Amino acid sequence: MLPTADICDKYPKDILVAKPIFKDFGGRTAFFGQAVTLKTFDDNTKLKSILETNGTNKVLVVDGEGSMNCALLGGNLASIASENNWSGIIINGCVRDQLEIIVENIGVKALAAHPKKSKKNDGGEYKVTLNFADISISEDDYIYADEDGIVVTKKKLKF
Repeated sequence: MLPTADICDKYPKDILVAKPIFKDFGGRTAFFGQAVTLKTFDDNTKLKSILETNGTNKVLVVDGEGSMNCALLGGNLASIASENNWSGIIINGCVRDQLEIIVENIGVKALAAHPKKSKKNDGGEYKVTLNFADISISEDDYIYADEDGIVVTKKKLKF
């Protein structure tokens, strides 16, 4: 994978760049893959369900609507994601258990940390187009992320 800065230079017309509002929490800071999308508010039931599936070459993108009420991902779910080969997780919301997440072999970007756990009401919706950080992300888009930021494309880039 090229660094996101090089992707921006090489493919300026083919990309969307997320507003730089995310912090790195995972054991990897660079990751890429096809987007799996989920929209949810203060409920991580569906997030857990999807992370229990094979995530090879995939990035879970969660629009938690920017909520600062609770964490949608913690150490246990990060461990499940790593075991199931997810490349990364991007959360427009919060995480918790930072010391547990950072030891997992997965990229995690989120807005902030929050100690409170989320609700478990099976809320949320899969495979929806998400709009946050001044970009739009649809199911099966390609995500390229590193220390410099997040880049989204409709097709897989050739390096």
